[in-house]
Formats: sequence, C-alpha cells, structure tokens
Amino acid sequence: MTMEATPGGRGGAEQPIRDAATIIVLDRNAHNGPSVLMGQRGASAVFMPSKYVFPGGAVDAADAQARLAGDLPPRSAALLAAEPRIDSQVTPLALAAAALRELAEETGLLTGPPGPAPEGWDHYAGAGLAPDPSALIYMFRAITPPGRPRRFDARFLLLDAERLHGDRNDFSAACDELSHLHWVPLTEARALDLPFITEVALAEVASLLAAAGDGPLALPQSVPFFDNRLATPRFLRIG
Repeated sequence: MTMEATPGGRGGAEQPIRDAATIIVLDRNAHNGPSVLMGQRGASAVFMPSKYVFPGGAVDAADAQARLAGDLPPRSAALLAAEPRIDSQVTPLALAAAALRELAEETGLLTGPPGPAPEGWDHYAGAGLAPDPSALIYMFRAITPPGRPRRFDARFLLLDAERLHGDRNDFSAACDELSHLHWVPLTEARALDLPFITEVALAEVASLLAAAGDGPLALPQSVPFFDNRLATPRFLRIG
C-alpha cells in the first residue's frame, strides 16, 4: 500500500490519519548508477492508479508485537519518536516492522539473519530469517492533506540494498499490488509518473548520497516533515 491519496472526497467527513511506513531500498552499486526499487500501481486502482511508488503501507496492529532481530539505530529511533500525534500511539519499532513487512509482501525481498520470523510473516518463515531493522535510516515524513479520501502519516525509511538477502532482482515471491518492479536509476526516476511526495523523497535520497560521497550513508541530524494535519500546511524539520 502506498502513502499518498488521490484528490477527492472534499465536502465529506474528514478521514482519520493512519500511521504508515514507506521503505526506499537504495542500490549504490547498480551498473546504471545509484538506483531505487520502485513499482507501479494498477491502472484500475482507486488509490493512486498507474503511479510509480516505493513499497510501503499502513501500520497493522500486529506490527507493534512483531519480534525483530535487532533494534533501530538510536538516532533513527529518536527521530521517529519525535513530533508525535496526539491521536497515535505508534512506536518506532512498529513503524520499522511495517516497513520490512511491506517490503517482503510487495517485493518478496528480505533482510535479516537466520532466526525465528514473527507470526504471520510467511516470507521470512519460509526463508528461515528474522527481519532486522538495524540498518534503517529514517529520512523523511509527510502527512496527506485534509480533504482526501485516505490520509496517512508516512515515515520514509532508507535501506542499503547490500543488506538484502539473496537475489535483489528476484521478485517472484511478490504479491500483485505493485507491477513492473525494477531498480530505477535516480537520474531517470523523475521521468516516471510519480506522486509529488515521492519526488521530494527522491530529492532527499540524492542529497544524502551527495553528502556521503564514497563513504557510508550518514544518519541525518534532522528529518524534513511535510505536516498537513491542518488546512494550512507546514514544512519543518524534526530534530
């Protein structure tokens, strides 16, 4: 499930904001240059038809109880816990679990060491792996504006493709929510039919890459936040 709703529904009851997580998997060593994993929504989908998006979706109640193989980096955990909504009790680990679960469901790709899988995580159980959030970098947040038929408070988490288990080009275990799953060079991604928020997230990825140079990606000291809780939007930085 993706994070941004299509326009519409104005004049009706305002939709509740649901906590959600998006995962951006970055392959810095792709032969066409640094690339991100994206897929396309179906043309007949009510929600963002035909748009290219990153894997992701709403946090499920079970994500809060999912047993993961490690902890988030302390800086990512602290930033995820900052700027809470009064109508949400979501935890950083629940957001991390949602991101890794959605990645497994929508692409079939997994990350983590051998170990027990959380209950209901069939992809991980079949591979004998335990999901590991220890390399996730929290880098962006956006709330869907009022007046949309669905609203999400989406946290964007970055994962280095080197952390993936097995063949990163094997999407045979993916569900059918996203089609045309492929690695898109950052230099070409903006030519696709993208939601606005996805374009902004891509710019943040490019900024992190430029800052890192040939070194490791650094955890950001602050995270950009498009806060559309109210009718007047705000742009701020968390941290």
